[in-house]
Amino acid sequence: MKSAAKFISLILIVSFWLPTLAQSQEKGFNFTTIADIKTTPVKDQFKSGTCWSFATTSFVETELLRMNKGEYDLSEMYFARYAYEGKADKYVRRQGTANFGPGGQAHDVMNVIRQHGFVTNAAYTGFAAEPNHIHNEMDAALKAYVDVVKDKKNGHITPVWKDAFNALLDVYLGKLPTAFSVNNKSYDPVSFAKSTGFNPDDYIEITSYSHVPFYKKVMIDIPDNWSQDLYYNLPLDEMIEVIESALKNGYSVCWDGDVSDKGFSHKNGLAIAPESEPKSMEGTERARWENLSDTDRMAQLYSFSGPVPEKKVTQEVRQQAFDSQQTTDDHLMHITGMVKDQNGTVYFKTKNSWNSNSNKMGGYLNMSEPYIRINTIAVLVHKNAISKTILTKLGL
Repeated sequence: MKSAAKFISLILIVSFWLPTLAQSQEKGFNFTTIADIKTTPVKDQFKSGTCWSFATTSFVETELLRMNKGEYDLSEMYFARYAYEGKADKYVRRQGTANFGPGGQAHDVMNVIRQHGFVTNAAYTGFAAEPNHIHNEMDAALKAYVDVVKDKKNGHITPVWKDAFNALLDVYLGKLPTAFSVNNKSYDPVSFAKSTGFNPDDYIEITSYSHVPFYKKVMIDIPDNWSQDLYYNLPLDEMIEVIESALKNGYSVCWDGDVSDKGFSHKNGLAIAPESEPKSMEGTERARWENLSDTDRMAQLYSFSGPVPEKKVTQEVRQQAFDSQQTTDDHLMHITGMVKDQNGTVYFKTKNSWNSNSNKMGGYLNMSEPYIRINTIAVLVHKNAISKTILTKLGL
């Protein structure tokens, strides 16, 4: 009888323990790799607004790896320096109505390469004034100066204003190199870029908005598109297809989008787009939810402790988020892979520029497809990463 009682007790314990074990195993994220592209180490933009340069420079470095040209540590500040000059010229010519600031877009790097090539970080660190990228004083000084110029304090714009502007950049970032050595060979910036075979004309930017025509080159009205470059406009599903196809075929993607959403947590290495509230809630469960404070609701929805149901993001949902400025252009990062969780949701492995010690994933995070669908402003990809069908639709 005692043995039978012990056996029954054991059965009862196991029956209670197994569901608990299953629940504990379901907690957390279990990612399976779909694609993982070789890239260069994570860098740190520190206290600068140059994420666009860090993301796109990482993209260029990764392209050179893909092209079997070797691993290079390229200078982000080289691109930033020339972009500051371009923005200053636009700002003064447009009498202060253009955007002037540290922000930019992926095409800014491509435009600099097209005209001025690129250099290694060893040749141009940008650390003339500070040991790290601390640009607060420099940005304020540059803005104050271009405001003085456009206000024509002398009654007209003097022809030497650009000399003084460049002198400020020299003081804060250092003088631009005209010659430097790589692997015991001497180059200038243009010859070095040409030696790698990198061609900026091989790359295009893609966006997806319905207020402008699909399959056309369109202008996105965002402040950091100061150069007013054009983007190819695709329907949302096709833009996602381009991103996924690129990664599966060994091409990385430079990403521009919004990271102000509450579902973005670099600390936790995740960016997700949870539903506003569980659809299945009824009766007392719904009442309990509605009685929670906003803080407690956010804690439950954005706990990042495991997969949760996410939004169904359509073209209309995406457009509404952009038109209402819920989605804005505030950060660029570099997508270098793709994973899926235990529920089959796809995430994009993303390289940030906030230091490799900034989170538990070594400076990376996984952005879910729903998050990408609603928060992407644009992406930069190699033309060869795009299917022939889509290229034909774009007239390429």
